[in-house]
Amino acid sequence: MADKARTGARGPRPPRVEAPRDEAADIGVEARLAAGVLLNAALEGRGGLDSALSFREVADLPGPDRAFARAVAMAALRRLGEIDQILDRRLQKAPPLAVRTILRVALAQTLVLDTPAFAAVSTAVKLAERDPKTRPYKNLVNAVLRGVDRDGPGLTTAESNLPEWLAARWRATYGEPALAALALAAREEPDTDLSVKPDVDPAAVAADVEGEALEGGTVRTGRRGDVASWPGFEDGSWWVQDAAAAVPARLLAPKAGEAVIDLCAAPGGKTLQLCASGASVVALDRSDTRLKRLRANLERTGLTAEVVVTPAEDWEDDRSFDAVLLDAPCTATGTFRRNPEVLRATKPAEVAKLADVQHRLLDAAAERVKPGGRLVYCVCSMEREEGETQIIAFLRRNPAFKTVPADPVAVGSPAEALTPEGWLRILPSMWAEKGGLDGFFVARLERVA
Repeated sequence: MADKARTGARGPRPPRVEAPRDEAADIGVEARLAAGVLLNAALEGRGGLDSALSFREVADLPGPDRAFARAVAMAALRRLGEIDQILDRRLQKAPPLAVRTILRVALAQTLVLDTPAFAAVSTAVKLAERDPKTRPYKNLVNAVLRGVDRDGPGLTTAESNLPEWLAARWRATYGEPALAALALAAREEPDTDLSVKPDVDPAAVAADVEGEALEGGTVRTGRRGDVASWPGFEDGSWWVQDAAAAVPARLLAPKAGEAVIDLCAAPGGKTLQLCASGASVVALDRSDTRLKRLRANLERTGLTAEVVVTPAEDWEDDRSFDAVLLDAPCTATGTFRRNPEVLRATKPAEVAKLADVQHRLLDAAAERVKPGGRLVYCVCSMEREEGETQIIAFLRRNPAFKTVPADPVAVGSPAEALTPEGWLRILPSMWAEKGGLDGFFVARLERVA
């Protein structure tokens, strides 16, 4: 596939994902069926893909085939617009969704994951044959896929992978060149980032996992597979956390002995950073289910925190803190590299709805900050209403607070993320030469009265 920024180029490919062991056996068809189930679940709504992992079609597969199905679904999500561009040129009229799903899954394999065309075409035709609703289209499936293999995919545009309403917003906010870079960032599977304990050498961890140490101490690795089997996992030397997600806690700069609270703590990566500083940490979140992962990581890493299950606005405790971290609920549009389904699941109305929640949480957070204390607000969203606009409005109604300008490089952020106001606006297209990072807005405030 090609894009407007690189006409005729297909771009860097992720490591090849091996298909199920016996291409001729039914298991190969079942894995492709599961990929379609995951793809459609992701397109139906937020959290759909994760929920679908428990569906019979997916859960009953052997581990390697289940992993293959998920890899195919994720590849299809990242290139969905381009895949549909290719299909629409070859389809005289729109086929039923079940048929388009078979075609999408097959093209994700051949064009993104480098699955041999004969294997993808063969299993796609078998999938069409097995269902009475799709059986009449098996010849169409065969013809379309063989035609793409014979003639090539043709010109596609990376921007087509972004929903039109989001592309329009990002073009207006960040400009056309930035939009093109964001679209390219959305196409590729990211590496895995690790945050390490302060007493652990990032270079040593990087050597163990065949990665590299980035600014701020994050370790990035292209290694795949179950992270629980990687060196250092069992002894709690590190935890998985995107490089950008590690920036807010570094900007808060907790010190040993300080009283610190993480107001929306789950799933807990930032809480672990706070605990590792030696501060006395309260980890608060409204979801006990989501806090289970935090509790497990606290036990694994040997770190401690007071875990509280309650909404931040309703916590009946009069304590105040030296440092408050508010990683507010948001649309999460900045996480599209790791969670491509978020682009399809997010709706325009959610931006305003969540902005209201963030407004209330910011005011609740401000009440917890001691005089002279500090507050870091962050969201993994690309939308100004959830980031810059929130802080502008907060400072207007809270004159006791002021901005403390960030030092981006010191906290492991791209230097170009620094805004004129002293905040950080990290875009997924930054650090392109290193593989990018999640999108975040981060602001550090100090209570001066």
